[in-house]
Amino acid sequence: MSTSTDAPATIPAGLECYAALDKRLLAAVRGINILSTVSWPASLEDRMIEEYGKGQYSLPEVSYKVPDFSEVRKELVAIEDEASDGDPLGEYLRRTAESWRIAAEMLEAVGTAGVTAPSIQLYGRPGDSIPGSDRSNLDAAKYFVELSDELGADLQDDDITASIPSDVLRGDLAKALDDFFGPGVIAVEVDNDLTAKAAAGATRIRLRGGTRFSQYDRHQLLNHEAYVHSLTALNGRAQPLLASLARTSPRVTATQEGLAVFAELMSGAIDIARLKRISLRILAIDMALNGADFVEVYRFFNRCGQSVADSFHSAQRVFRGVPLTGGSAFAKDNVYLSGLLDVHTFFRWALKERRMDLLRYLFAGKLTLQDVMNLEPHFISGALVSPRWLPPWMQHVHGLAGKLAFSLFINRIRMSKVEAETLSAGV
Repeated sequence: MSTSTDAPATIPAGLECYAALDKRLLAAVRGINILSTVSWPASLEDRMIEEYGKGQYSLPEVSYKVPDFSEVRKELVAIEDEASDGDPLGEYLRRTAESWRIAAEMLEAVGTAGVTAPSIQLYGRPGDSIPGSDRSNLDAAKYFVELSDELGADLQDDDITASIPSDVLRGDLAKALDDFFGPGVIAVEVDNDLTAKAAAGATRIRLRGGTRFSQYDRHQLLNHEAYVHSLTALNGRAQPLLASLARTSPRVTATQEGLAVFAELMSGAIDIARLKRISLRILAIDMALNGADFVEVYRFFNRCGQSVADSFHSAQRVFRGVPLTGGSAFAKDNVYLSGLLDVHTFFRWALKERRMDLLRYLFAGKLTLQDVMNLEPHFISGALVSPRWLPPWMQHVHGLAGKLAFSLFINRIRMSKVEAETLSAGV
């Protein structure tokens, strides 16, 4: 469950300036809450889902409270300037402050098409190339959807087997988390106003009230939400130098979500229908950017096998904070697949290079893959502390190595001529 070190009581000499900047950074961004700013009222969703279920399609009318972050942005610019000293700690602070500044600009444009460009800057575009490949995130999404359809995976299968009420799951998860982290470290609550099926913070996991969950949902909640999102937040809270490592800044979203989906993969908590759902969201973002309106995107999800409610919620994720008439999108869901691909590649590289230490550092807080590389000297010196907790699948290094080693080796095998000709012929 827990590993190694406790955080040192004091900040190492000579690094106090970074701790001070980090403190200023956290104070500046305290009021920036991206998802709550772009969220829709649960009452509106319930009413519209009922209408859509009757075939009564209209564009939802959504209004947002527009925040003013002008003073926050000034402070973030000042932090960016002061942090630019060439040290990896300064670079971490500069990039983090920059991403919060972009997020502030995005939220100040909430309700307009002006949200789209900064959201793409933060989360990427479906057509972005996959590093080390000539394929794009959009190509990967199409591949997983097509494979799922070929295998006959039904997105509504989970609904058929979803028999666990939220109250029952709450008690089950609470016991599992008490056993892993210790009694009372993470609370599990039922929230009737939650839009997503679940959400996780450092010390609280919320489940959407009135929802039934499947065993796959249970495994995903433990391995995705608890053993990645909550775990890295708790480990980040133990960092004496950079308290911001406990909070998910916009720039670490791709790695955090990619790591969480990778955790599902490594723990056997993911199925092909889940990959299809993630991929459909990317295709939907691309549709919206190319002019599809909310109803068209809803119908796309519905045609692909999602229920009325799930189709509405999926379309809503694409149009959070932007006009519903087409040409705009909130791009956050782009990161789930791109992040997974990046994290998977990083784990394979670390295994090949015998750098399992870097993989452990990845759980020491909310970090990007590049942060882990850049900040390695400060982990070695002890200025940044190793994670107290690691996910169960990371504690069994030989099992993890076995899965990754097979993946690493299989990439070297070329298809035989017969296989290649068969594929090219479309058989």
